[in-house]
Amino acid sequence: MANSNSLKSGNNPLKCLIIDDELVAIKIIATNIEKLDFLIVEDTCSSAIEAADILKRKEIDLMFLDINMPYLSGLDFLESLNKAPLTIITTAYSEYALDGFRLHVVDYLLKPFAFQRFFQAVQIALDLFNSRVSLQNNTDDKSDVMYIRQGDTFQRINWEDILFVETMQNYLKLHFKEKTFIIHQTMASLEDMLPKDTFFRIHKSYLVNTSRIETVAGGRLFIEGKEIPISKHKKEDFLNTVIYKKLASK
Repeated sequence: MANSNSLKSGNNPLKCLIIDDELVAIKIIATNIEKLDFLIVEDTCSSAIEAADILKRKEIDLMFLDINMPYLSGLDFLESLNKAPLTIITTAYSEYALDGFRLHVVDYLLKPFAFQRFFQAVQIALDLFNSRVSLQNNTDDKSDVMYIRQGDTFQRINWEDILFVETMQNYLKLHFKEKTFIIHQTMASLEDMLPKDTFFRIHKSYLVNTSRIETVAGGRLFIEGKEIPISKHKKEDFLNTVIYKKLASK
């Protein structure tokens, strides 16, 4: 049985929603979930339309989402959500993998999958969930301390020491002055948790610590000598909310 010491507050298991138009597939996933004490089946359904209604009524932490379903595909459904739960794609079609990771899914399970592969995917989901909870708690407590998972351990860092964050498909690279860390988390979720008066999404691939900016020149900025592009869509907002604001406060 999996170790429950790292579960969310109150040792409550992650609430799972299984979405698949094949009853056999739902039963397989549900059976796998029953083997683990950190997951529980909250609900099941056979279409994305039903899933949308469930998400309005229930708190879901983790979705198991099939792609090929009637009326609305799993990927189209996922893309339509403003704030999707952690999601693991379960499908027989490998050609959708890149689309899945573009939408920041936790993992992509190809049917039929063994329990070992299932366990690997849900362990990532659990780590990611706990990482989010830890970040939220730190933010609420006004603490500058964060814990990020590195292999089998948790590394203590200060968020104010982060120079900038770079996205790498479904992973993030946290750049510090003398080291970097790679974590399995989406840029959007990390951006939501870090202080908005300190961190700014300068580009779809970069989140920067504005207190560490050394120079801004044209469509780029520099932090510790590293050149980072400024998106054309973000430039005006960046100048108004960060640069001009800092100049006015001096």
